Amino acid sequence: MKTWKKIFNKEKKKKYFINLIKFINKEYKKKNIFPKKKKIFNAFKYTKFKKIKIVIISQDPYYKKNQAQGLAFSLSKKIKITESIKNIYKEIKNEYPKYKIPKHGCLKKWSKQGILLLNSILTVEENKPLSHKNIGWEKFTNNIIININKYLKKIIFMFWGKYSLNKINLINKKKHIMLCTSHPSPLSFNKGFNGCNHFKYVNKILKFQKKKKIKW
Repeated sequence: MKTWKKIFNKEKKKKYFINLIKFINKEYKKKNIFPKKKKIFNAFKYTKFKKIKIVIISQDPYYKKNQAQGLAFSLSKKIKITESIKNIYKEIKNEYPKYKIPKHGCLKKWSKQGILLLNSILTVEENKPLSHKNIGWEKFTNNIIININKYLKKIIFMFWGKYSLNKINLINKKKHIMLCTSHPSPLSFNKGFNGCNHFKYVNKILKFQKKKKIKW
Protein backbone atom coordinates (compact mmCIF):
# COMPACT_ATOMS: atom_id res chain seq x y z
CA MET A 1 0.00 0.00 0.00
CA LYS A 2 1.21 3.48 -0.86
CA THR A 3 1.97 5.91 1.97
CA TRP A 4 2.88 9.60 1.96
CA LYS A 5 6.42 8.63 2.97
CA LYS A 6 6.86 6.43 -0.12
CA ILE A 7 5.35 9.09 -2.40
CA PHE A 8 7.48 11.87 -0.90
CA ASN A 9 10.67 9.81 -1.09
CA LYS A 10 10.06 9.30 -4.81
CA GLU A 11 9.36 12.99 -5.45
CA LYS A 12 12.37 14.18 -3.43
CA LYS A 13 14.73 12.47 -5.89
CA LYS A 14 13.33 14.29 -8.91
CA LYS A 15 15.16 17.30 -10.33
CA TYR A 16 12.12 19.60 -10.28
CA PHE A 17 11.58 18.96 -6.54
CA ILE A 18 15.24 19.48 -5.66
CA ASN A 19 15.16 22.83 -7.51
CA LEU A 20 11.84 23.73 -5.90
CA ILE A 21 13.15 23.19 -2.36
CA LYS A 22 16.33 25.16 -3.13
CA PHE A 23 14.24 28.07 -4.36
CA ILE A 24 11.88 27.92 -1.38
CA ASN A 25 14.74 27.85 1.14
CA LYS A 26 16.23 31.01 -0.41
CA GLU A 27 12.83 32.73 -0.37
CA TYR A 28 12.32 32.02 3.34
CA LYS A 29 15.68 33.61 4.15
CA LYS A 30 14.98 36.96 2.47
CA LYS A 31 11.18 37.37 2.37
CA ASN A 32 8.05 36.73 4.41
CA ILE A 33 6.74 33.42 3.06
CA PHE A 34 3.64 31.61 4.24
CA PRO A 35 2.88 29.22 5.80
CA LYS A 36 5.76 28.73 8.23
CA LYS A 37 8.21 26.26 6.75
CA LYS A 38 7.31 23.54 9.25
CA LYS A 39 3.65 23.78 8.20
CA ILE A 40 4.05 23.51 4.41
CA PHE A 41 3.11 19.83 4.31
CA ASN A 42 0.49 19.85 7.09
CA ALA A 43 -2.21 18.54 4.74
CA PHE A 44 -0.30 15.25 4.56
CA LYS A 45 0.44 15.22 8.29
CA TYR A 46 -3.21 15.30 9.35
CA THR A 47 -4.71 13.08 6.63
CA LYS A 48 -3.08 9.68 6.09
CA PHE A 49 -2.98 8.44 2.51
CA LYS A 50 -5.01 5.29 3.12
CA LYS A 51 -7.60 7.25 5.16
CA ILE A 52 -8.50 9.74 2.40
CA LYS A 53 -12.22 9.95 1.63
CA ILE A 54 -12.37 13.42 0.10
CA VAL A 55 -9.94 15.81 -1.58
CA ILE A 56 -10.79 19.53 -1.56
CA ILE A 57 -8.63 21.38 -4.08
CA SER A 58 -7.93 25.11 -3.97
CA GLN A 59 -5.38 27.62 -5.27
CA ASP A 60 -2.61 28.76 -2.90
CA PRO A 61 -2.23 29.64 0.80
CA TYR A 62 -3.52 32.74 2.54
CA TYR A 63 -1.01 35.54 1.99
CA LYS A 64 -1.40 37.54 5.21
CA LYS A 65 0.49 37.04 8.47
CA ASN A 66 -0.40 34.06 10.67
CA GLN A 67 -3.30 32.91 8.46
CA ALA A 68 -1.91 29.99 6.45
CA GLN A 69 -1.37 26.71 8.25
CA GLY A 70 -0.71 24.27 5.42
CA LEU A 71 -4.33 23.23 4.90
CA ALA A 72 -6.44 24.68 2.08
CA PHE A 73 -8.95 27.24 3.41
CA SER A 74 -8.08 26.51 7.05
CA LEU A 75 -6.99 29.24 9.48
CA SER A 76 -5.33 29.35 12.86
CA LYS A 77 -7.91 29.47 15.67
CA LYS A 78 -6.45 32.81 16.83
CA ILE A 79 -7.03 34.54 13.48
CA LYS A 80 -10.10 36.47 12.37
CA ILE A 81 -12.31 34.36 10.09
CA THR A 82 -11.98 35.21 6.38
CA GLU A 83 -14.94 35.85 4.09
CA SER A 84 -14.31 32.55 2.29
CA ILE A 85 -14.57 30.61 5.54
CA LYS A 86 -17.70 32.56 6.48
CA ASN A 87 -19.25 31.55 3.16
CA ILE A 88 -18.27 27.90 3.63
CA TYR A 89 -19.97 27.90 7.03
CA LYS A 90 -22.97 29.75 5.54
CA GLU A 91 -23.45 27.02 2.94
CA ILE A 92 -23.15 24.26 5.55
CA LYS A 93 -25.76 26.08 7.64
CA ASN A 94 -28.03 26.28 4.57
CA GLU A 95 -27.77 22.51 4.16
CA TYR A 96 -27.85 21.63 7.85
CA PRO A 97 -30.04 24.23 9.67
CA LYS A 98 -29.04 22.87 13.11
CA TYR A 99 -25.32 23.34 12.32
CA LYS A 100 -23.54 25.52 14.87
CA ILE A 101 -21.15 27.86 13.08
CA PRO A 102 -17.68 27.74 14.72
CA LYS A 103 -16.12 30.93 16.06
CA HIS A 104 -12.84 30.09 14.29
CA GLY A 105 -11.72 29.01 10.83
CA CYS A 106 -9.57 26.00 11.75
CA LEU A 107 -10.48 22.97 9.63
CA LYS A 108 -8.08 20.45 11.18
CA LYS A 109 -11.04 18.36 12.32
CA TRP A 110 -11.96 17.93 8.64
CA SER A 111 -8.44 16.69 7.87
CA LYS A 112 -8.58 14.19 10.70
CA GLN A 113 -11.81 12.76 9.27
CA GLY A 114 -10.21 11.93 5.93
CA ILE A 115 -10.45 15.20 3.99
CA LEU A 116 -7.22 16.16 2.22
CA LEU A 117 -7.26 19.98 2.13
CA LEU A 118 -4.92 20.49 -0.82
CA ASN A 119 -3.73 23.76 -2.26
CA SER A 120 -2.36 23.53 -5.81
CA ILE A 121 0.55 25.73 -4.72
CA LEU A 122 1.88 25.21 -1.20
CA THR A 123 3.68 28.51 -0.45
CA VAL A 124 3.14 32.21 -1.09
CA GLU A 125 4.94 35.51 -0.53
CA GLU A 126 3.31 37.98 1.86
CA ASN A 127 0.61 40.07 0.16
CA LYS A 128 1.34 38.50 -3.25
CA PRO A 129 -1.22 35.82 -4.20
CA LEU A 130 0.06 33.32 -6.78
CA SER A 131 3.61 34.62 -6.27
CA HIS A 132 4.88 31.01 -6.20
CA LYS A 133 3.03 29.93 -9.31
CA ASN A 134 5.08 27.86 -11.78
CA ILE A 135 8.03 27.16 -9.49
CA GLY A 136 7.24 23.45 -9.20
CA TRP A 137 4.41 23.13 -6.70
CA GLU A 138 1.82 22.43 -9.40
CA LYS A 139 3.88 19.47 -10.59
CA PHE A 140 4.20 18.17 -7.05
CA THR A 141 0.48 18.44 -6.30
CA ASN A 142 -0.35 16.97 -9.72
CA ASN A 143 1.71 13.94 -8.73
CA ILE A 144 -0.13 13.75 -5.41
CA ILE A 145 -3.45 13.64 -7.32
CA ILE A 146 -2.06 11.07 -9.76
CA ASN A 147 -1.11 8.77 -6.87
CA ILE A 148 -4.51 9.17 -5.21
CA ASN A 149 -6.22 8.47 -8.53
CA LYS A 150 -4.12 5.38 -9.15
CA TYR A 151 -3.96 3.71 -5.74
CA LEU A 152 -7.28 4.63 -4.10
CA LYS A 153 -10.91 4.07 -5.11
CA LYS A 154 -14.17 6.05 -4.92
CA ILE A 155 -12.54 9.23 -3.64
CA ILE A 156 -14.73 12.34 -3.73
CA PHE A 157 -12.83 15.21 -5.38
CA MET A 158 -14.24 18.67 -4.69
CA PHE A 159 -13.15 21.43 -7.06
CA TRP A 160 -13.83 24.90 -5.68
CA GLY A 161 -13.01 27.64 -8.18
CA LYS A 162 -11.56 27.82 -11.70
CA TYR A 163 -7.93 27.35 -10.66
CA SER A 164 -8.66 23.99 -9.06
CA LEU A 165 -10.10 22.70 -12.34
CA ASN A 166 -6.56 22.55 -13.77
CA LYS A 167 -6.30 19.14 -12.07
CA ILE A 168 -9.61 17.65 -13.21
CA ASN A 169 -8.12 15.73 -16.15
CA LEU A 170 -5.78 13.84 -13.80
CA ILE A 171 -8.71 11.91 -12.38
CA ASN A 172 -10.44 8.80 -13.72
CA LYS A 173 -14.13 9.71 -13.77
CA LYS A 174 -15.17 6.05 -13.79
CA LYS A 175 -13.20 5.32 -10.64
CA HIS A 176 -13.83 8.44 -8.55
CA ILE A 177 -16.50 11.10 -7.92
CA MET A 178 -16.08 14.77 -8.84
CA LEU A 179 -18.03 17.75 -7.54
CA CYS A 180 -17.36 21.16 -9.08
CA THR A 181 -18.53 24.63 -8.09
CA SER A 182 -17.33 28.22 -7.77
CA HIS A 183 -14.88 29.43 -5.13
CA PRO A 184 -16.46 30.41 -1.77
CA SER A 185 -14.91 33.89 -1.89
CA PRO A 186 -17.35 36.87 -1.97
CA LEU A 187 -16.53 37.45 -5.65
CA SER A 188 -17.82 34.05 -6.72
CA PHE A 189 -19.96 32.76 -3.86
CA ASN A 190 -23.19 33.42 -5.76
CA LYS A 191 -21.86 31.88 -8.98
CA GLY A 192 -22.47 28.33 -7.78
CA PHE A 193 -21.11 27.78 -4.27
CA ASN A 194 -24.20 29.25 -2.66
CA GLY A 195 -26.75 26.44 -2.78
CA CYS A 196 -24.32 23.82 -4.16
CA ASN A 197 -25.39 21.26 -1.51
CA HIS A 198 -21.93 19.70 -1.66
CA PHE A 199 -21.72 19.01 2.07
CA LYS A 200 -24.97 17.08 2.24
CA TYR A 201 -24.26 15.32 -1.05
CA VAL A 202 -20.84 14.18 0.18
CA ASN A 203 -22.40 12.54 3.24
CA LYS A 204 -25.00 10.81 1.08
CA ILE A 205 -22.21 9.37 -1.04
CA LEU A 206 -20.25 8.27 2.05
CA LYS A 207 -23.35 6.62 3.48
CA PHE A 208 -23.84 4.75 0.20
CA GLN A 209 -20.17 3.69 0.34
CA LYS A 210 -20.71 2.50 3.93
CA LYS A 211 -18.12 4.97 5.20
CA LYS A 212 -18.38 7.22 8.23
CA LYS A 213 -20.04 10.54 7.45
CA ILE A 214 -18.22 13.85 7.92
CA LYS A 215 -19.03 16.00 10.92
CA TRP A 216 -18.70 19.40 9.29
